[in-house]
Amino acid sequence: MKLALIQINPRIGDFRHNTEVIIDRCRRAANLGCELAVLPELAISGYPPEDLLERPDFLAHHQRALERLLKEIRGIGVLCGAIIPNPAPTGKPLHNAALLFADGEILATTTKRLLPTYDVFGESRYFEPGPPGKIIEFQGLRLAITICEDVWNHVIFTPHRPYHHDPVAELLGPPAARSGNTPAPADLLVNIAASPFESGKTARREQIFQTISRRYQIPLVFVNQVGGQDSLIFDGDSLAYNTDGRVICRAARFQEDLTVFALPQASGPGEETAPSAGANLPGADHDLEAAEILAALVLGTGDFVRKCGFSQTILGLSGGLDSALTAVIAAQALGPAKVLGLALPSAYSAPASQEDARALAANLGLAYEVLPIDQVLAAYRPALAPLLGDQSWPGLVEQNLQARIRGNLLMAESNRSGRLLLNTGNKSELAVGYCTLYGDMCGALAVLADVPKTMVYRLAKLVNREEEIIPRRTIERPPSAELAPGQRDDDELPPYEVLDPILQAYLEEQLEAAAIIQRGYPATVVNEVIERIHRNEHKRRQAPPGLKISGKAFGAGRLYPLTANYQPS
Repeated sequence: MKLALIQINPRIGDFRHNTEVIIDRCRRAANLGCELAVLPELAISGYPPEDLLERPDFLAHHQRALERLLKEIRGIGVLCGAIIPNPAPTGKPLHNAALLFADGEILATTTKRLLPTYDVFGESRYFEPGPPGKIIEFQGLRLAITICEDVWNHVIFTPHRPYHHDPVAELLGPPAARSGNTPAPADLLVNIAASPFESGKTARREQIFQTISRRYQIPLVFVNQVGGQDSLIFDGDSLAYNTDGRVICRAARFQEDLTVFALPQASGPGEETAPSAGANLPGADHDLEAAEILAALVLGTGDFVRKCGFSQTILGLSGGLDSALTAVIAAQALGPAKVLGLALPSAYSAPASQEDARALAANLGLAYEVLPIDQVLAAYRPALAPLLGDQSWPGLVEQNLQARIRGNLLMAESNRSGRLLLNTGNKSELAVGYCTLYGDMCGALAVLADVPKTMVYRLAKLVNREEEIIPRRTIERPPSAELAPGQRDDDELPPYEVLDPILQAYLEEQLEAAAIIQRGYPATVVNEVIERIHRNEHKRRQAPPGLKISGKAFGAGRLYPLTANYQPS
């Protein structure tokens, strides 16, 4: 049997668009001779729809979209993620489901068994867990159907299993039963998903799928959503495995794709013919991790801008590395003609910074404008004179005023031109509060909010791997906010090569101070960093949404109270 793995980039709640894309791709698959098209989790609505699921009108639109799919798709079976009502009188009102239909008839329904509630996920807020699944037959092919999280309750993922049930074992029985000539109860295990990207996740996915296909001696198909949805980025990378655990089919990463493979090739050891995970990523041979992150940020930025109804962006172009990298990402995502770089120099801005900002804009082909802020800053002195009296400017007041003036001017131009303002701050700064509320924290999207400064350097080197796009001086100069004479980041922060591993250990690995200190970092530095993380929660709560590329990003996946009096030991 020929199957089509169809990874689409849905727009949440845009049922007309999503339905037309599904119909088009299924017709293409039918024309290619496919008998079954497999689409991602919640493909009709897009994932995650969040509290839209509580609106009756949203659910009514979803039902009409499903009815249109049933009416218009002919000549091919379709396995598609959908929302269905929970028929039971108790529990949450909805199920996250996979529907198998053909020629206008729903042939079978499977509901998601494991509903994630960790990190960015909150599915149990809306959905009721489904009962144990059953093997479904389609044209003589026995299908074991799972939905995303259903395959992740495995000791490879965590030694402590977070769920009481293993849907794969419920469908296929214990792996020991697959010895000798004992036939498997199914011919194919299918997992439809909306599994967000994070750095390093590809290898974990592949390890889990490989282990399952080998242990149960069953071919496996994984079809994933692609595209950016708010802070989340879905990388696609749909896969098919044979019974030997080899990848025999792989869709493109970070873009829509329709990939066809014939199921008979999934039986037996065969040859690994699929491309590698970095095959379609520029620079993957140079630095695969950085190439994945750059591709994710480009996709997430472009989709955020377009799906919010904008076509053009603006950002502050300071001559520093963060704004330079953000400009590169925006130019790749939208095209350089859609990006305006606005320089806002003050008396503290180094001539080299202004030269580098201009050079970067020229290298990228961006529109570039300069608005000095000195006169605006000077106008604040008489306004504040009744409060200051004969006092000189307090240093922090003047520094923050500069940042807020820049934020005001950027927002003014955003209002005037209808451009979406991109924030350029990085994760290291955001973690310790090295940023100004209502100043350099302005923006609709924080492109680098989950990217540590050390990774910013790696991404810049990746961008420059073939030619100098970001001026070399921008990369090599010591970073500075340039809000005071001679200011440097490392005057107020530990060096980033020290700060970032501490942040990684505390935020992502959940280590306490003592364990981090045992890794060789000074106790005073570790304790100060942790104290600053907690002290600046109020800033992050008011920050723009940031694109998630790590296992623990600031935002919906990391919830800490503002008024707590907890002191880490």
